[in-house]
Amino acid sequence: IQVIHSRSRRDMADGGGRAGPKQSPAEKAARSLAADGRVYFSYAQIAETVSAAVPAVQAFNPDVMVAIGGGGFIPARMLRTEVRIPILAVSLELYDDKTHTANDRVLQKQWFDEKPGTFGAMVRGKRVLVVDEVDDSRTTLQYAIEELKRCNSPAAIAVLVVHNKMKPKKGVLPDDVVYIAGENVPNAWNCYPWDARAYGRDIRAHEELARACAGESDSRILQLGAAVACGALIALVACRCQCWK
Repeated sequence: IQVIHSRSRRDMADGGGRAGPKQSPAEKAARSLAADGRVYFSYAQIAETVSAAVPAVQAFNPDVMVAIGGGGFIPARMLRTEVRIPILAVSLELYDDKTHTANDRVLQKQWFDEKPGTFGAMVRGKRVLVVDEVDDSRTTLQYAIEELKRCNSPAAIAVLVVHNKMKPKKGVLPDDVVYIAGENVPNAWNCYPWDARAYGRDIRAHEELARACAGESDSRILQLGAAVACGALIALVACRCQCWK
């Protein structure tokens, strides 16, 4: 996990840099590109990365999450299994889905209000965790943080991204924002499982590509299958023992 505080963020503006903590062995493992030049990620890989970030998130101790849609919605829900706080949704658009090109500015499609009795009322004066799937140019994150500060005045803000692309950033985050990246990844086109159909594949074909990009061997898949079968067998034995009683 990369937890980048204000003292090292300037050194990390190139997407990584000298000042950050050492990469874990998992992060050092090179992901290969698929034949189309893209990198594919599976639901299991993303869930593992999010789960590994939990200690850093707990150290920040957020009161509420703000998930940036659409890419931040599923990682935020995965995180909520272990960090039981409410999720607010905002919808921001930097890349045009029709043209697959970047807009000249971030478009705000949806924000939350602060009516009493709603989760939106939990932001002002509280600790807020902003969740997104990828830190690419950092433009969207900068916009989200600026809007939160301008409109909702939280006491503290942290950012959690599943993947931080190792590349120069256009956007800049304030020095008082805590930055958590689940994994540093090369500057390539990331393909996520919730977008499988957008790339002309069903989810099973997508997941197979993701395993290949990660270099996950057939033996590991067999080990996972054996573990699942073993768990099912233990549950069956336990059930029969209860019946015999």
